[in-house]
Amino acid sequence: GICRGYNPWVFNGESSSTQTSSDFPNSHVQENPIEYVDLRDMLHDMLSIQDMASRPMEEVPSVQQPTEGPNEDALRFMKLLEDANQPCYEGCKHFSKLSAIVHLYHMKCLNGWTNKSFTMLLQFLLDFLPSNAKLPKDCYEAKKIIKDLGLSYEKIHACPKDCVLYWKENVNLEACPNCNLLRWESNESKGQQSTNASSKKRKKKAAKILRWFPLKPRLQRLFMSPETANHMKWHANGRVNDGLMRHPADSEAWKSFDCKYVEFSSEPRNVRLGLAADGFNPYGNMSTTHSTWPVILIPYNLPPWMCMKRSSFMLSLLIPSPTSPENDIDVYLQPLVEELKELWDVGVETFDVSSKKSFQMHAALLWTINDFPAYGDISGWSTKGALACHPCNYDSQSRWLRYGRKFSYIGHRRFLDSDHKFRKQKQSFDGHVDTRSAPITVSGGEIM
Repeated sequence: GICRGYNPWVFNGESSSTQTSSDFPNSHVQENPIEYVDLRDMLHDMLSIQDMASRPMEEVPSVQQPTEGPNEDALRFMKLLEDANQPCYEGCKHFSKLSAIVHLYHMKCLNGWTNKSFTMLLQFLLDFLPSNAKLPKDCYEAKKIIKDLGLSYEKIHACPKDCVLYWKENVNLEACPNCNLLRWESNESKGQQSTNASSKKRKKKAAKILRWFPLKPRLQRLFMSPETANHMKWHANGRVNDGLMRHPADSEAWKSFDCKYVEFSSEPRNVRLGLAADGFNPYGNMSTTHSTWPVILIPYNLPPWMCMKRSSFMLSLLIPSPTSPENDIDVYLQPLVEELKELWDVGVETFDVSSKKSFQMHAALLWTINDFPAYGDISGWSTKGALACHPCNYDSQSRWLRYGRKFSYIGHRRFLDSDHKFRKQKQSFDGHVDTRSAPITVSGGEIM
């Protein structure tokens, strides 16, 4: 039955006679999604220095210790801290220069304002507010200030047919080396006609762009924040090891990984990651064939009540639309794969605010999370045809349904115990008794 300490979960419709909506102050949808947080506290988390606000700017040490004088990152954050302490205009009590820009830009993103409309708003505010108001004059200047917060991404051009990325050795190419398709968007593809003179003046626009959000600074940020630094060691120090499955750290896969890579597992701050990817239509129109692929990483060091929160998800790649990359997703995963290999082999120096010391942080990708079609794209294993059952491998037992015109995968009674009653039931299955043993699990080397 239900445990005596069970609390009804009212958010999905369960009724409760003892608990009212007043017991859950956040159970209603807030009309205003913007929270006016203290930007100075956020900057303290980023810098890992708790008493910075009370110290002169020239005495603020850098994040990396020991270092003679502030490094480049520290100088950049000092400038942000100065903007966070400076009022938006003389007499303003609620907003600093930085917080005003951040909240305005937040509203721009939430409401889909164009850069031009945001620039018009800034120019209006500069005329409306006192003359000493410290706001940027246009959207470009606001982006430059916000970029120092470390929330930026890199644009990497891609072949329209998903052949290659114009990255590293291909960065200067004008056309795809495989299909010879031009790198740039042409007027013909849009059904437009223009003269040669006007086309030369127009700025070139890439036909396809991959957005890459570097992973290393975001993992470092987890240890630079007092709120998450201690929780990143929960899987080793805070988990109850009583044989029950509450977290992936209780799984056999996690334990076997720790046994195989002892050096990695000996440092509890090393990060274990899961990768989730799938395509979706960003326009919400199911009849439109449009597929954008986000690739998201989840840090499983965190306790279960934190690691599956949206704030803990890390968007790593945004693979462009309109068509699904399918098996060519390997092309777009290159920046992430290279960064993960570097984090595994070399690591990155990271400051841990909980211990006030730096350490060499490594990371490992333990598993991927997908539905079955996306699993086929990520792994390369075909999810269609006679051999689509990956546990059976080449020993799949499939049958073509003449009238359904698709494959049906049968014969899975061999995974049951040898004395299971289902093995002898003919009429309930395919008319045969199944006495076979389960197929042997294929090793990684054999898969390769």
